[in-house]
Amino acid sequence: MAYRADQVIMNPGAYPYQGPKQDGQSVQTTVVTMAPNVLSVRDHLPWSIFNFFYLNFCCLGFVALVFSVKSRDRKVVGDVEGARQYASTARALNIAIAVLASLAFAICIVSTLVIVINAK
Repeated sequence: MAYRADQVIMNPGAYPYQGPKQDGQSVQTTVVTMAPNVLSVRDHLPWSIFNFFYLNFCCLGFVALVFSVKSRDRKVVGDVEGARQYASTARALNIAIAVLASLAFAICIVSTLVIVINAK
């Protein structure tokens, strides 16, 4: 059961019940504060920033960065499902960027080697 902050009575004084007393000593109690049960959503922002600055293949790095920021915004607002969808899109774009940039890099190396070998 959830309570709003304005509905909870705050008592800064001592609790009226301190536990059963044995031999003039009170029993110590432990208070556990539980966080809300919200799963964290990975927004892939560092990966998108890296891809934007170093592997910006056909401006996909910028698009992945936009989706990562949107995911973080949705997460801050509390929309977990929207954040998960934006994060999924950002992840797919980051994977595509990594694959395309790796292929382009490999093609450049192979074509340079072929040109150097044929030039001799």
